Parts: sequence; C-alpha cells; structure tokens
Amino acid sequence: MEANQSREPWNKGKLVGQKPPLKPKDIWAIRIHLQNEHQVRDLAMFNLAIDSKLRGCDLVNLHVRDVTHGNQILPRAMVVQRKTQRPVQFELTEPTRSAISAWVEKANLRPEHYLFPSRLAKSPHVSTRQYARIVHQWVAAIGLDSTVYGTHTMRRTKATLIYKRTKNLRAVQLLLGHSKLESTVRYLGIEVDDALEISEQTEI
Repeated sequence: MEANQSREPWNKGKLVGQKPPLKPKDIWAIRIHLQNEHQVRDLAMFNLAIDSKLRGCDLVNLHVRDVTHGNQILPRAMVVQRKTQRPVQFELTEPTRSAISAWVEKANLRPEHYLFPSRLAKSPHVSTRQYARIVHQWVAAIGLDSTVYGTHTMRRTKATLIYKRTKNLRAVQLLLGHSKLESTVRYLGIEVDDALEISEQTEI
C-alpha cells in the first residue's frame, strides 16, 4: 500500500491535454520572422497550416495541384482527410496564396509534385515528424516555449479564433471536418461557463 502511495503519477511534470492555439500577435510574429529570414517554404507552410486547419498528415500530403489551377493559386480548396476519409474544404487567404505562389516558383514545382517535398531522398514529402519539428522551430523563434505547442496548435488556431468571434460551432465543425459536434466541442476545449454564456444570450 505504501509503495503505491509513494509512486509518482505518470503525468507528473509532463504537459498533457490540448495544445493551445496561437494568439493573433504570435501569428504575426512568426510571419514576420519567416519573412525576415527569407524562409519561403516555411512561410507558405505556416500560412497554409493556419488557413487550412488540416491535420499534419493531410498538410504534408498536399500536392501542388490540390491548391492550384493552371498558374493560379485557388482561393478555396478541398481534400479528403486521411483519418476520416471525409472531404473538407478550406480557404486560402491572399497572404497564403502569395506565399504559396512564391514557394512553387522558387522550388520549380509542377502540379503533380508534393507541395512540400522532403529534402531527404528516402521520403517524397516532409514527414509529420519533420513538420512537428518545424512547428517547434517556429514557436521557439519568437520566444514561446516549444514544448507547449505542436502541430495541433496549427490546426486549432484559426478554428478557435472563428469560434471566439462568431460562437458558431456548426461552422467550425464543418471547417475542421468533424462528423460530430461533440468532437468539435472537445477539440476547442469549450468550457461549461462558455456554453452557459451562449445559452443565456439565446432568447426563445
């Protein structure tokens, strides 16, 4: 009994739970850093990760043709999610289109190429593990604790901002490609107080 009491909990000292989204000021800080460092690929990847709200596995698997038509970067795109096999649509804002266009031109990419090819010969595109390392580099570069943030930070950032501004859960559910609204509630980490506040503001 005493041995059990002295055993430390498995999660002591570890960060568990959801990775927090970036704040708007963090997004701009990372963008400015990548621009100043002339990191063309990373700026395209960062902007697209924020806009698309895709899981890391879906982001790294994008082909150039998924976000282009001819020489134009599409304002909207759709992909089938690997995890759920459900299609999800996303928007590409003007800064994201500009960043992708600059990257495609610099890397001389063709429609059939992966949008973010790997620099390693054994991998055709950036792996999810490489992507996770890149995300850590981004947040560390602006002075944030990289252990707190991860690839899901990128997926959650814009979704969280949209929810905070609109309180429209159904819209966020569609943007994230969740089949159930409960999944979106859990994913955003909506608190009971938040839900009650919405309820109080809804007159019948």
